[in-house]
Amino acid sequence: MKKELKDSSVMVLSEPIKTMEHRALTEKTFIEANTLPVTLDEIKMHHVIPVFIKDNEPVISHSDFIEVMQEVAGHAYKGETILQPAIRMSHPIKGRIPEAKHKTAKDLLESEKTIYYERMAFAIEIPTIYDEISGQQLSLTIGGIKAYNLDNMYARKGSDEHFKLFIGFENKVCTNLCIWSDGFVRDLKVKSIKQLMDGIYQMISLYNAERHIQELKQLPGHSLTEQQFALLIGRARLYPNLPNHLKKDIPELLFNDTQLGTLVRDYYKDDSFSRNDDGSVNLWNLYNLFTGVNKSSYIDSFLDKSHNASLFTRQLLNGLQGSSDNWFLT
Repeated sequence: MKKELKDSSVMVLSEPIKTMEHRALTEKTFIEANTLPVTLDEIKMHHVIPVFIKDNEPVISHSDFIEVMQEVAGHAYKGETILQPAIRMSHPIKGRIPEAKHKTAKDLLESEKTIYYERMAFAIEIPTIYDEISGQQLSLTIGGIKAYNLDNMYARKGSDEHFKLFIGFENKVCTNLCIWSDGFVRDLKVKSIKQLMDGIYQMISLYNAERHIQELKQLPGHSLTEQQFALLIGRARLYPNLPNHLKKDIPELLFNDTQLGTLVRDYYKDDSFSRNDDGSVNLWNLYNLFTGVNKSSYIDSFLDKSHNASLFTRQLLNGLQGSSDNWFLT
């Protein structure tokens, strides 16, 4: 059943799955590696805005991006509870005001310092749209990533600016993000805030929350034996060194060796997703082990790996169901 957005030709293709009473915002840590938590007010009040060098015109700022996403979410999901964004930033670019140019760094006053962060990720939870899998609540979440290093800052205003967008579900047990194919925009190129807004609307219109949940609900019913899990990890460590002509027919896996080592540790020790007594692990738990170790990914690769975890797990499911061969299990 479709839900029309007021004053817009865009349609939301899925209705809320369930609703719940409003509850207080809790601190999220959806990504950890090399990032700091900040608030939207802090960004707006204290962070300078980069410009295109050739004409000194401002880029679309981090706060612009977040506020546009908030506006679109409020429009698309009118009547739902929409929480304040959880924001993480990395790669600070420090500066100083001209009057302090001769001071040593240790003598700078706070009022004489300037800063902005090159890379930013944020997530906005909509807790009144939710469902449960294996007794764990999943809340609809929308957000994005902005990295100025992907833009040509030496150009003029009107050059492409690059954004990553996502909509999916956050597992409230662990704040892991579940990003499926139709809820991920890897590289949205825009020249204006209006184009950015249109791109967010388009992503929401293509996303089907009900179908996403139904696909996720298949995962707990299928498991890897201890031997299959061991084979998977061994193959995963071989994968990066395979010749390219062999890789082309194998499901892509973006997780590095350190993350695989953490996944193996969590297979034994994680409080929510560890193996069963017989060594088996169902695909829902395995998927959450992948999305859990993804929190150690840098902002640059975080959403790509989130998406890859979904694709990879779905391909494991196809292999277990016999609909296709899977190199990682054979």
